[in-house]
Amino acid sequence: MLDQLTLDQLRTFVAAVDTGSFSAAGRKLGRAQSLISQSLANLESQSGIKLFDRSSRYPILTEAGRVLLAHARATIAAAETFKSHAKDLAGGLEPEVSIVLDVLFPIQVLTAAVVAFQPAFPRTPLRVQVETLGAVIAPVLDGRCAFAVAGATPLLPPELAREPLCQVELVMVASPAHPLGRRTGTIPTADLAEHVQLVLTDRSELTKGREFGVFSPRTWRLADLGAKHAFLRSGLGWGGMPLDVVADDLASGLLVRLDIAALPKGGLFLPMWAVYPIERPPGPAGRWLITQLASP
Repeated sequence: MLDQLTLDQLRTFVAAVDTGSFSAAGRKLGRAQSLISQSLANLESQSGIKLFDRSSRYPILTEAGRVLLAHARATIAAAETFKSHAKDLAGGLEPEVSIVLDVLFPIQVLTAAVVAFQPAFPRTPLRVQVETLGAVIAPVLDGRCAFAVAGATPLLPPELAREPLCQVELVMVASPAHPLGRRTGTIPTADLAEHVQLVLTDRSELTKGREFGVFSPRTWRLADLGAKHAFLRSGLGWGGMPLDVVADDLASGLLVRLDIAALPKGGLFLPMWAVYPIERPPGPAGRWLITQLASP
C-alpha cells in the first residue's frame, strides 16, 4: 500500500496542517473539502498511520503525524529540486563543470569566481584540478575537463579554441642569502648559468622537451609551485614566480627581485587563456565561469 502514496497526497497533508483545517486546505488547493478529506483518509489507510485527531472542531496532528510531517515536507522539497534540476539539464545546463587550472593563475581570482558560482548554480558540482605547462591542456583534449585556464599555449592543437582572460605578472626572485640575491644592478644572462634555476616540471607530451623561461643549464625541477616557493625562500636556487604569490615575501625581505638583462624592462607578463574544444564549447555554467574569471 505504501507504494501507492503520491506527492499530491503529501501536498494535501501539508496544506491541511499549514492552513489548520480541511476546508481551508481545499480553498488553498482549489478543491472541495470532501476531496481533501478523502485524500487524507486514503493517505492514512495506505500508511497505516492516523495522522489527525478528528474529535475536535479542527483536526489536530497526532504524534505520529508530527513525525511524518517533517518527512512529507522533505519529500516535497526533494521532488521540487528534482524537477528544477531536470528542467535545467534539459535546457543545456551541464551536470558538472570540470576545469583544469594553470598553477600560475591567481588563486584569489578563482576563489572569487567560485564564491559567486555557488549561489548562481547551486545544483551544479564543480571539479577543479591544477596542472603546469602542457599538462593543463591534456585533460581538455581527452575529455576529462570542459575547459582549461592555461598560460603556455604555443603549440595549441587546431581542434581547440582559446579566448583571453587576464595577464599574470612573473618576477625572477631569490633569497637575499643567495649569491644572486646579493647582486645589485642588472644581472647578465651569462651569469645565471653559474646558479641552479628552480623550474616547474612539464608532465605533458604536448610540450615535452620545450623550455619556457629557462636561462641556466643547471636546473632543479619541481612538480609543485608551493615546493618551488619554499626552495626559493630557503636559498636553494633562483627562479620565476607569480608576483601575487611572492608579493608579501618581497615586501618583508624574505625574497628579492632580480633584474635580469634578458627580460623586458617593463616586466614579464604571461597571458592566461580559456581553452576548450571547438566542437564542445562550455555550457551555460562553464560560460558563466569563464566570464567571471575574465573579470578584473
